[in-house]
Amino acid sequence: MTKDVLKMEKVVKKFGQGHTEVTALKEVDFKVAEGEFVSVIGPSGSGKSTFLTIAGGLQTPTAGNITINSADFSQMNEKERSKARFKEIGFILQASNLIPFLKVQEQFQFVEKIEKQKNPEKIEELLKSLDIWELREQYPKALSGGERQRVAIARSLFNDPKLILADEPTASLDSDHAYDVVKLLAKEAHERNKAIVMVTHDERMTQWSDKIYQMNDGKLVVKE
Repeated sequence: MTKDVLKMEKVVKKFGQGHTEVTALKEVDFKVAEGEFVSVIGPSGSGKSTFLTIAGGLQTPTAGNITINSADFSQMNEKERSKARFKEIGFILQASNLIPFLKVQEQFQFVEKIEKQKNPEKIEELLKSLDIWELREQYPKALSGGERQRVAIARSLFNDPKLILADEPTASLDSDHAYDVVKLLAKEAHERNKAIVMVTHDERMTQWSDKIYQMNDGKLVVKE
């Protein structure tokens, strides 16, 4: 039986107070299991980004519960949440967020330095599996958009997190590279048994998803 990696129950997020109060998320229920690739679609301003930052423990909900890999994220303090985030969650952002002055291979060695551990075999295996091993001595500026996102995907997998959250990962790519990136995310979910959630406004990118949710005005519903 597959295990739920991320579970959100009756999650509410409000910003502001009094007459300026805005409810960005309205009693959101959501779950994603290991080995599952889920897309969340919706127009700009619908609450998708808030949903993702709450799901990733970058913000706390106003109400409701969030469980990641059986740990109750909503009850943790910032220090505990930060530590759990690093261990349990990989993030892929719209801009690949690679460090510009580090070569591809050095991006991973930098993470190793923070973690105080070395695993060159793991770096090699990951880069080869994503077909970017030959780019290991290149700086980010020498890579295409699609190649940079592949490196970003590899980096998100490097700590072996159970949950990967992708925020508009194809927004800056042409259609061919965008499709390649989404197919790669689906493949990683299924082959590495990861729970992957992709937020996108582009419905064309959802065709490889196991499940699609629609976000509208802070409400999240399964798209049939």
